[in-house]
Parts: sequence; structure tokens; C-alpha cells
Amino acid sequence: MTFFMEKICRFAFLLILLAFIPQAKGEEIACDSVPKGKYIYVPDSLQNDVMKLLMGNSKVVDDESKFDFSEKVLWKGDTVPMKLRTRNLGRFDRGLFNYLFIPKGRWGFGLTASYGELSTDDLEIFDLLSDIDLGAHAFSIKPYLEYTVANNMSVGLRFGYTSAKANIGSFKVDIDEDMNFNLHDIMYRNEGYSAAFLFRQYIGISRRGRFGVFNEVELAFSSGNSDFQRPYDGELRTTHTTYMNAGLNFSPGVSVYMMKNVAFNLSFGVFGFHLRNERQTENGVEVGNRTTSGANFRFNLFNINFGISVHV
Repeated sequence: MTFFMEKICRFAFLLILLAFIPQAKGEEIACDSVPKGKYIYVPDSLQNDVMKLLMGNSKVVDDESKFDFSEKVLWKGDTVPMKLRTRNLGRFDRGLFNYLFIPKGRWGFGLTASYGELSTDDLEIFDLLSDIDLGAHAFSIKPYLEYTVANNMSVGLRFGYTSAKANIGSFKVDIDEDMNFNLHDIMYRNEGYSAAFLFRQYIGISRRGRFGVFNEVELAFSSGNSDFQRPYDGELRTTHTTYMNAGLNFSPGVSVYMMKNVAFNLSFGVFGFHLRNERQTENGVEVGNRTTSGANFRFNLFNINFGISVHV
């Protein structure tokens, strides 16, 4: 029984060894001597690669000989490489490359926009919430312009405008005798403008240049104001806030060409730094000033951007 188990283990080891050895390509190497030890049978087509492995010269990446880095495509009467080598930043050349997605010298412009609205009138939820009368709407538009300064690399500008408003006419809560209240005559309004410098690096993942991913770095500045109005001691009190914000954001995304020059983009924020200053006045009298800063590293569901871009 032990004899057969030993044979099975040797056969399994041989299969694992052959599975991790790439097919032999290029010129065969000459060996001065055969390594000492036990011998195993390998096909003639794998002999050269097995010898490299036993001599410590194995490769951890595919042989570049099967990739044609001289292949060109025609762009505006000139030829550009279809495969772009990735710059090696470490000690080892991992042989990475990506396909051409957007060639140098191309202009692009796009737009992302969103709109949402909510309205209720005399809504009642069980016996806990009643006489719910509220409304809200939000609007955002962000056009941008970019220029490809190198193959698969672009810089650009993005401008933005956002507007939001919410009103609570009535909102009654009655849980028990010790917890009941009524919110009414509450209003919140916000309006802001933004401008940003952006840098994008694309990675083509298909030979035809239809699918690609990108990483976007954005240095953004924004300014705006908001009003919060509510009743206090029988009279309406309004708090006016003006703010300025600066941020550095990193947003990965996906780009797909639906037509020859029209692409659909999807990106989401995952990491960023921000610095914000707020100044508040209440009924025309300054009441406070605050500066905050921070960083986040998370997938933000409220920072998902859909858009259409055109490249010419």
C-alpha cells in the first residue's frame, strides 16, 4: 500500500510541476552539466523550461516574446503603439503593459448631472407618525473638459453647481405620553459652486480599445452658502452659513465606449482629504466661525458619478 501511495504522490508532484511551467518558446539554453538527483520524465517540448527551473532561472511572468510591442494603429495620419509598457518602479521587471485607450492629443468634454425630488402631503404612518407634510429637491450639474497630454493620460478642469432645498410644514410624532412633539415651519436651503483640476490615467483592458479603467486625482475648491430657518420662542430664526472647502480626492472608475467617440463613465470616491471653513450669522449677527479638516478611506455610496463624455 505504501508503495502505491508513493507512486501516486510522485505523479501528483509531476502534474503540479508541469502545470506551473510555461510552454517553451525562443532559443534553447545549453547546460554544461545535468543536475544531480533523481530523474523524472518530461516531454521534449518542456525540457528547456524544466532545466531553467532546476537551475534557478525560472520566470514569474509570461515570456514577452509572444507579445508584439511593435504593433501600431493609425491616428490622425500617424502611427502610435497599441501596447504601452508600464513603467517599472521596483527592482523587478514584472513585464506589465496595457492597451492604448485614448491616444495623445485628443480633446474630451463631458457632463454629469443628477436630480431628485420628494414630496408628501398629510401622510400617516401607523399611529406613531401623522400629519407629515414635507418636500425636498436636489439638483447637481458638473461639466468638464480634458486634454490627453500623453497616451492614456489626461488633464482637465471640472466645474460644478449644486442646489438643494427642503421644507417641513408639519411632522407630528406621538409614541407615548412622554415622547410626542410636532415639527413645523422648518426650511433648509443650500447652494454651491465648485472648480477642480483633475488628472486621469487610463488602463486599456481590451485590444479594440472599447473597455478601460482609470484612476482620477482631483484637486477641488468649492464655495457656497446655506440657510436654516426654524421657529424659536414663537418667532422664526434664520441661521445663514457661508463656507469654503478644499479637497484632494482619489476616484477609480470604468469607461466604456458605446460609440466611436462617445463613452459612458462610472466613478466613485474611495479616498480623500478635505479642509473646510464655515462662518455663521443669525438674524444678521455673526455667531460663529469654524474650521475643520479630515480624511476618509471608504466606499462612499453618496459619491457615485455617472456621466457621458465625447472625445474628438
